[in-house]
Amino acid sequence: MTGKRLSDKAKTTISSWLLLAPAVILMCMFTVYPICKNIYLSFCKSGFRYKVPAWVGLENFKDLFADPVFWKVLVNTIVFLVITVIPSMVIGFILAIVLNSKFKGLRFLRSAFFYPVVMPMIAVACIWRYLYMPENGMFATLIEALFHIKIGDVLSQPQTVLPCLAIMYVWKESGYLMIFFLSGLQNMSEDYFEAAKIDGGNFWTILTRITVPLMAPTTLFVTMIELTNAIKLVDHIVILTQGKPNNGSNLLMHYIYQLGYQFFDQGKASAVTTILLILLMVISLPRFFNSDKKVHYN
Repeated sequence: MTGKRLSDKAKTTISSWLLLAPAVILMCMFTVYPICKNIYLSFCKSGFRYKVPAWVGLENFKDLFADPVFWKVLVNTIVFLVITVIPSMVIGFILAIVLNSKFKGLRFLRSAFFYPVVMPMIAVACIWRYLYMPENGMFATLIEALFHIKIGDVLSQPQTVLPCLAIMYVWKESGYLMIFFLSGLQNMSEDYFEAAKIDGGNFWTILTRITVPLMAPTTLFVTMIELTNAIKLVDHIVILTQGKPNNGSNLLMHYIYQLGYQFFDQGKASAVTTILLILLMVISLPRFFNSDKKVHYN
């Protein structure tokens, strides 16, 4: 009897692993192996000048840490995350609350808010490049008409280039996050809100004491998604600024592209990629573990 149970358990285990095998194999091929290979190359000199990667230990990292350009790019990336992730989530949540109501023209507004999401980032960057034109662009013309101030080329000024890129990104990304928040709102039970209204709770009380806490699982998921999306973006920089002026708009992903495919230093590019992976872990994992303890799933 015991042998039969063990046999059934072994069959179940084997069949389970066979079902998981395709996904595991693909993950190993396209995720685990590239990450391991990248970490190895980050300790090597690699590029067109080398037939095979030459092991140099921590030399690539020492060169990067001594390079002011790397630190500038790293600071730019962190600043870009701060000025895009939080506003995108806040605006997406506000749009979701608005669209969770029932009123005339609801379907049109949902389509309008979501429309930027389906547009490729390259197309969005081309549109906003014309909006940011120093002479005939919409922003320059509007500010000059309202305040009689000529702002010039905002994409060529170190003080304005990152905020301008952030505005474009938030405009595109908010509708995407809105869908997740709207789904979370529509899955909530109406009993909570009806009980709060009976107890005399106003809109702000219901929002802060009921809606936001119950949205914690969705918020945690959206935070992880948005951090990943914002840090891996590179299309808009290629189209709009190429990292100019003086690396004022350069981010880690574009810097990796420059090192690997413009300067042909694949070792340093791999080292920056490894640092980017560590940065993602530092940002994501502590928040995930700390927030997940406070999240209650139904």
